[in-house]
Amino acid sequence: MAKTKVVVVDDSALVRSILTEIINRQPDMECIGAAADPLAAREMIRNLDPDVITLDVEMPKMDGLDFLSRLMRLRPMPVVMVSTLTERGAEVTLKALELGAIDFVAKPKIGVADGIRQLAQDITDKIRVASKAHIRRHQAPAPAAAPGEAPVAPKPVTVTSIGRLSTEKIIFIGASTGGTEATKDVLVNLPADSPAVVITQHMPPGFTKSYAARLDGLCKIRVKEAQDGERILPGHGYIAPGGMHLSVERSGANYIARVQDGEPVNRHKPSVEVLFNSAARVVGPNALGIMLTGMGGDGARAMKVMKDAGAYNFVQDEATCVVFGMPREAINAGAADEILPLGQIAPRLIERLRSTAGFSTNRV
Repeated sequence: MAKTKVVVVDDSALVRSILTEIINRQPDMECIGAAADPLAAREMIRNLDPDVITLDVEMPKMDGLDFLSRLMRLRPMPVVMVSTLTERGAEVTLKALELGAIDFVAKPKIGVADGIRQLAQDITDKIRVASKAHIRRHQAPAPAAAPGEAPVAPKPVTVTSIGRLSTEKIIFIGASTGGTEATKDVLVNLPADSPAVVITQHMPPGFTKSYAARLDGLCKIRVKEAQDGERILPGHGYIAPGGMHLSVERSGANYIARVQDGEPVNRHKPSVEVLFNSAARVVGPNALGIMLTGMGGDGARAMKVMKDAGAYNFVQDEATCVVFGMPREAINAGAADEILPLGQIAPRLIERLRSTAGFSTNRV
């Protein structure tokens, strides 16, 4: 079996050495080159034709984001970002995912060498996933207006009101690899009067607060990182904090968020399984489930439990997934009511909600 060819791009000689060692210990991959900056990496990519590259976010000679943007326009390929656990690192990483990076690894601020070695399995798992991912070509930004001309405003997203709707309804979203952008594509197309949306996206601690803030600036609904015990309200989205499980509970007439530590479920924390099981148990037929792109099977069994409890479920189709693992497992489990391209999920969800507006199945 041919090995996955990897080029490592990082300005730290120590990090390049450790990543090379980690990659070369795997029987199914090989580090074929290590570059100290994007200009050297450009030549390596041209000459060595790697299957995947790991890319540091901040480097000399050319910013990692500039390099990634050019790469995804001119020679799209799987990229795993190596990020820092800082607020700026989180924001830059989210931009990298928007530009087309498949995933990221967060290296610690101190003890980098030991930290990266401890992340060896995570790094190599993400390289494996990236090597099989569907790559999208990043479009160049719109040209700036000529002097004296008015700037061209981006085309606004048309998001129309759903209408009178039971506050019992809650939308549940599960996603992993490729899911930051897929979730955004769903949320930006929801109106301000949408039911509450509760989201588990596989992310490590330190990134979900920036992710929620980014979504909040783009969406009609308000989006925030979930806090334990807070009331879940219509017109709001709640992101599971990295490294914590998120579920939904009842408190009298209200739904509340439960944010708790605990053991990983399906190797994940937060876990979609935890969130979706609470949807089935607490919200039942008033729940609408959405399974988006991601590796593995986290949440698939619980999504079937949701369906058995009366929920209506949407699953992203293979053609529009970065990685089809989680949607495939949900489909195989018999959890899907509809299998749709990403761009059709929000419109069909709204259509489904409108068809039941004013009607509720109250389990309390």
